[in-house]
Amino acid sequence: MKNKKILLLVILAVAMFLRLYKISQVPVSLFGDELDVGYQAYSILKTGKDYYGNPWPIHFQSLAEYRTPLYLYSAVPTVAAFGISPLGVRLPAVLFGILSIWIFYLLIKQLFKDEKLALLSAAVLTFSPWHIQYSRAAFEVTQLLFLLLLSLLLFFKSFKKGKYLWLSAASFALTPWVYSTVKLFTPLLLVFLFLIWHKEILKLPKRSLLIAFCSLLLIGGPIAYSTVFGGGGQRFGYISVFTDPTVETEVGVDRELDAHVRGETGIGLSPTLTDRSFHNKFTFWGSNILKNYFQPFSTDFLFVKGDLNLRHSIEGVGQFYMVEAITLILGVVFFFSSKADWKTKALIGFWILAGVIPAAITRDGGRHATRLIVILPPLAFLIGYGLSKITGYRLLITGYLLLFAANFIAYQHNFWVHNPWYSERWWHSGWDPAIHAVSDLGKDYDRVVITMSDEPPWTFFAAHMMYDPVAWQANFPTENWYDDPIFGRVTKIDKYTFASMPGDGMYSWGKVLDNKTLYLASEKEVGINLILEPDRTPSDLKLVKAIPYPSGLPAFYLLSGKEI
Repeated sequence: MKNKKILLLVILAVAMFLRLYKISQVPVSLFGDELDVGYQAYSILKTGKDYYGNPWPIHFQSLAEYRTPLYLYSAVPTVAAFGISPLGVRLPAVLFGILSIWIFYLLIKQLFKDEKLALLSAAVLTFSPWHIQYSRAAFEVTQLLFLLLLSLLLFFKSFKKGKYLWLSAASFALTPWVYSTVKLFTPLLLVFLFLIWHKEILKLPKRSLLIAFCSLLLIGGPIAYSTVFGGGGQRFGYISVFTDPTVETEVGVDRELDAHVRGETGIGLSPTLTDRSFHNKFTFWGSNILKNYFQPFSTDFLFVKGDLNLRHSIEGVGQFYMVEAITLILGVVFFFSSKADWKTKALIGFWILAGVIPAAITRDGGRHATRLIVILPPLAFLIGYGLSKITGYRLLITGYLLLFAANFIAYQHNFWVHNPWYSERWWHSGWDPAIHAVSDLGKDYDRVVITMSDEPPWTFFAAHMMYDPVAWQANFPTENWYDDPIFGRVTKIDKYTFASMPGDGMYSWGKVLDNKTLYLASEKEVGINLILEPDRTPSDLKLVKAIPYPSGLPAFYLLSGKEI
């Protein structure tokens, strides 16, 4: 027993190292959503309101959407301690990532009474590229996994001690406060748990059942109401397959192709009943949902390429290591053919099959690792189960561990050496030095103009400047547009104007900029590498500073006019 406790401590120590080491350097920068978390937490800390001025919101109003609140509130203490910095914004994700591994160990041990299986499953999650990636950035989903695993652990513990049931219900009710996909998954899981374990549940004291129901209602009710009647459902409207703006075009093209196959030509063709039957919005939605549903189970997603978004997965690495395909297959075969309790088999199967549904009904959800992360624990368990079946065979386990070590070392090299450069644009790494340069050098200018030609700059500006939230709320720039005689429709706050440069390119900017105006230009606007060729700066412009990406490629330039 003592050795097993030491093994668990080693696993947790490794998990801590893999998730906390150089957290301020890798990922290479805070990307827009992380900065949004940081500035929302900073605004709550200073004013008790989100940066739009809504007091203690249930859904935080951000530039692009309404965000679930729990991770943002969790970041308030760390932002208070470390500021809007990588450590301040990412530390909650790190902590919840480590804690989720411990809770996962306890859950598997509770379900199967098998210490070795629990340790192996926790080890799989510890080394998982999927879990490491999301534990090192300010993604809400590590907190989601922690609460989901805790909810299940407390649920099964309540069969012996009914007092745990209300804590389980409260934890389940908190999951929709963390991430939107579980607003569908959690109710499905709760219905499943009641159907399978209703006898055990109904044997519990009525007082325990009543308190659990009240906690579920009191905690889950406000987020449900806000989702249905407030802004909480706005995000789903953006990403749902049912609101895909391409549906009409895609259906029209397919119907036109059918007509051409029949030999019809011309303009204004009328689709036949057959055309309408095979090609309509319902078949379009159904086709996309089915594709999204099965794509997460592909080897391409799980073991080869993963999520193609380089914030969600690193270049050339799947969500799991390639060698784990072996133990996953073994785990599926041996677990579902084992004498394990049919209810736990049903739970693992349902968890995986229902866990992909929320992602499947969103655009490109079939390989979106964030929306699919609820299936990570049961898949990690199956890999651990398959691994447990070969530990008794010295040759097999030695070969497997050697292959795993090779996969892990290659992943680590990629993660620390190549990935920071590959992913620098995905992580918006140019904005931090650009805004700090604007802050330092802009003091010598009457007006600073920040480009709108790249990402919307407001969150980058406010978060990196740690701009006073009281002043921001009073003069929120996206709500206040002005007609500027030079730049057209702009927003501004103090001497900072958010606008794109008019004209036909950099060689016309000298007519617009004077020597009292500083312009932060994106490298896309300039179109020339002025780091390598500074002499190509137009004669009527002054190159104040070039801001490179970590790779050395240009990200932004600070330019001003010359004194006449």
